[in-house]
Amino acid sequence: MKTNAVRLLDTLGITYDLREYAVDPDNLAAESVAQKLNLPPDQVFKTLVVRGDKTGICLAVIPGNTQLDLKALSKLAGDRSCQPVPLKEVQPLTGYIRGGVTALACKKDYPVYVDELIEIFDVISISAGTRGLQILLAPTAYLQAVKGIIGAISQPKVS
Repeated sequence: MKTNAVRLLDTLGITYDLREYAVDPDNLAAESVAQKLNLPPDQVFKTLVVRGDKTGICLAVIPGNTQLDLKALSKLAGDRSCQPVPLKEVQPLTGYIRGGVTALACKKDYPVYVDELIEIFDVISISAGTRGLQILLAPTAYLQAVKGIIGAISQPKVS
């Protein structure tokens, strides 16, 4: 399946693998995707849409088993504060639906902030822009494709 995200990687000449998985509309969590792909949850990265008070919309890419550290993202982005955008705004802003959001080939070229944990892997998994399809690629290739800015922006999930 060729999504806009996949087409972008093809245009950039970036090597990747595609993995399909069965979608559970009641559980779109990255941990669930990781389990279906037989990958550790910290190797499957999720993309969150955030609004900074000064810089506006940006994308935060963090390991699937973590949560976004809004204070750390704000500091990295040069904002006083950042907040996740309401779910109803995600598709109009990105062109993607929940469970299929990716920083690749968004409607606009938003700044992309990526958690530093990406650097510990040889391969990461990210959404291909639709539910049920993941892209596996080298972190360096992903960072190049999205012009990612690296920082410590995740923290352990609070149960």
